[in-house]
Amino acid sequence: EFRRVLFRSDATHPGLARAWVCFGYIDGQVVIRAAYNVASVTRTAAGRYRVTFATVMPDDGYCWTALARSSTNIGTQRVAIVRSSTDQKTSGHVDISCATTLSSFADSTEINLTVFR
Repeated sequence: EFRRVLFRSDATHPGLARAWVCFGYIDGQVVIRAAYNVASVTRTAAGRYRVTFATVMPDDGYCWTALARSSTNIGTQRVAIVRSSTDQKTSGHVDISCATTLSSFADSTEINLTVFR
């Protein structure tokens, strides 16, 4: 016998992303391919970006994870790295960085960021 289980979820459910964005630095500009609750992505320097939320988080206690696509098939890999001490994480935005495996900041044609709270 099957029983139907109903589950109601809304945007405040802790298992859902509060914000996400797929963007890249292409031909000298930031290109946002798709996003949810992201107002803008600003390149602050090579490989460094500020992601501003459309609706602010309740506080800065959220977690984020990011992945970066390599710019080539061999050699120079790209990784999304933990923030430096000068980067900010506020209820309104988060600074993220992309670097090579040699730890130098570098842009990527695709970076994916997800924020949970």
